[in-house]
Amino acid sequence: MGSPARDLTAAAVDLFYEQGATATTVREITKACGLTAGALYNHFTSKEELLFTVIMGSHATLERLVIAAQSEAAGPRGQFVAIVRVYVEQHAQHRKSSRVANREYGRLGEDRRAEIVAIRRRLRDRFIRVIEAGERSGDFRLDGVSATIVARAILDMCVHISAWFHEGQPLTIAGLQDRYVRLALRIVGAGDDPGPE
Repeated sequence: MGSPARDLTAAAVDLFYEQGATATTVREITKACGLTAGALYNHFTSKEELLFTVIMGSHATLERLVIAAQSEAAGPRGQFVAIVRVYVEQHAQHRKSSRVANREYGRLGEDRRAEIVAIRRRLRDRFIRVIEAGERSGDFRLDGVSATIVARAILDMCVHISAWFHEGQPLTIAGLQDRYVRLALRIVGAGDDPGPE
């Protein structure tokens, strides 16, 4: 992606975050980059394609990082901790693009929305399998609550970090990761000691 395309994407993230994709005009995006209104179409076919680029980038990065973190972790508990840490870090460190990705994907056309939904389901199902494996191994105790409900609750908890977290407050991203891991471990009945990852 060339520099103007990167600038347009960054401006779009800021504006979509502040006022939503529907309320944001192409003119506002290009003006924020010091470009003419038509300049967007040199890099994107439409505002929706630009929105899709932002949303897909966020989801694809999250999936890649989750897969990598899980592959490096040992056992269900280690994998569980690794996935939660990735979710927390991504949604805190990249809060604007994460917030846009999770809030605006429903505005995409059917085919593009289906691509995003497929990634979201893969991520959720991956986490469910880890939780189920942890229950089978005795690492987790769900007390009759389905792994699907537990996975959704924990992932939603992590995703919503992007709605409130910001740099410059006393709590660092690493500190936030530690706290969310402890909360998530309690939810699956595993105490709150993350142990070795």
